[in-house]
Amino acid sequence: MTDAATLDQRRLLADSVADYCRRSDPLRRARALRDTEPGFDRAAWQEMAELGWTGVIVPEAFGGLGLAVADHAVVARGLSASMVPEPVTAAMIATCAIVGCSEGELKASLLEGIVAGAILPALAWQAAPGDIDPSRLAVVAVPDPASPGDMLLEGSACFVVGASGADGFVVSVREPDAPALHWVPAATPGLSLSMRRLADGRPAADLRFERAAVPRGNCLARGEAALHALGAALDHGQFAIAAELLGLSQRLLDTTLDYLRTRSQFGKAIGSFQALQHRAVDLYIHQRIGDAAFEQALRDADADEGTRRAAAASRAKARACETARQVTREAIQMHGAIGFTDDCDVGLYVKRALVLSAWLGNARLHRGRYAALVPLEPAEA
Repeated sequence: MTDAATLDQRRLLADSVADYCRRSDPLRRARALRDTEPGFDRAAWQEMAELGWTGVIVPEAFGGLGLAVADHAVVARGLSASMVPEPVTAAMIATCAIVGCSEGELKASLLEGIVAGAILPALAWQAAPGDIDPSRLAVVAVPDPASPGDMLLEGSACFVVGASGADGFVVSVREPDAPALHWVPAATPGLSLSMRRLADGRPAADLRFERAAVPRGNCLARGEAALHALGAALDHGQFAIAAELLGLSQRLLDTTLDYLRTRSQFGKAIGSFQALQHRAVDLYIHQRIGDAAFEQALRDADADEGTRRAAAASRAKARACETARQVTREAIQMHGAIGFTDDCDVGLYVKRALVLSAWLGNARLHRGRYAALVPLEPAEA
């Protein structure tokens, strides 16, 4: 049960996001920055840091707010509803991986820089498209013969969201005796980025490491600690993405209902037609189910037991994908031909929903993952 103080705290967070979006018009900025690099405004990122959003999940000892994943979800949902182009969730996932690592000077300096807005991190971990298993490592780290203790990275990581404009990367690697997480600055020699354009116009990248030298002090975690930190970061990322999907679907539902009230045909608003009213009610039900399933899943977001957290994350992501799919599809149909045009905001929301639904695994993948993590007992089956 969430206490009253926590609810008040989340309402304040939601109000601050709503106020920022009213003042800054992120939708206009998203249109202007689409198909550009880095695809966001660093000044806007700095303003978000000053508002405390980059440090929501960072412990207070490092200058953050020390809040939970559910609190970040409030921020993610509000920003997504206004189509904010800044890579808030991508940076949050990388930040979460750093938070999960053992204490050290590197961890402290990175987290303090992230909270201040001076460091924008991204997570490079995915071995192949469609693979969300954090134990599969495509980047190999071998000892540097020219500098004992340092490592040379070889290999590639695909689909790194937020890579364009990032100051550095949390990279999952396979060392000779254990998996590890390393911090690799973006300017590291031997690191190259191959940009790809996503459906919503934002850039992502494939990272290639060719004897990229990493100092011994840049290792954040090794062994099981590294896999645990990476797994928790990816699960928490699923919650944030689900919150984004639900936020944009709610905004698109509201936009569609307004359109039904104002668009006239045969001398009356099309919202008065019973067939469209029934479809609108169906969308409202989908949205409420998505919100309820997400709130229930959030109760396990900070569970220490990895299987329980992972199952809740997959459940939240799969349901949010279905909600966004239903709302975006019907929104286009109810708007008619104008919904396909580039000038209509509906199209922007649909494309963003497509990207978010695929990022870190689509609904089908997460349904399968949930089924594997929570098998039915024979009597239940």
